[in-house]
Amino acid sequence: MSRIHARKFVSDDPDKCVGCSVCEYICSFEKEKTFNPLKSRIRVVRLDTTINMSVACRLCEDAPCVAACPRDALRQSEETGVIIVDEDKCNGCGWCIEACDYGAIMLHPDKKVVFICDTCDGKPKCVEWCPEEALSFITKDVLAQKSRISAVKKLFYEALKT
Repeated sequence: MSRIHARKFVSDDPDKCVGCSVCEYICSFEKEKTFNPLKSRIRVVRLDTTINMSVACRLCEDAPCVAACPRDALRQSEETGVIIVDEDKCNGCGWCIEACDYGAIMLHPDKKVVFICDTCDGKPKCVEWCPEEALSFITKDVLAQKSRISAVKKLFYEALKT
């Protein structure tokens, strides 16, 4: 198994997410010692009144955000896949934000540098505190298997309705 498939990241189940923002609050408190969702490394996205999901870094292989940075302020840990920001090099230009397919990179409202989920060193507090258990800390392979199982269940459900 390649290293990318062994990397764990925070994943969301939109069927369980109620948009409560506990993940944002606990993240901002863990990292910044303040309850401020704007300082969170995970974001709740509300797609409509009943569909919510949380977005955090997916630890992409050959991360486009790293390649997009003109100041070499981002690097990816070979061990964990976590994106590390060198705040001394980052000028907040936002190229990495544009390059991220998941919308998982934010500009810090005070420091004016980017910040990204670092999985709390492998023990994400957002997963621990999610009251609906909508967040999990899993690998891409496990996520793919969950998606396949969900698709099969939906097919059987549709077949039973007809």
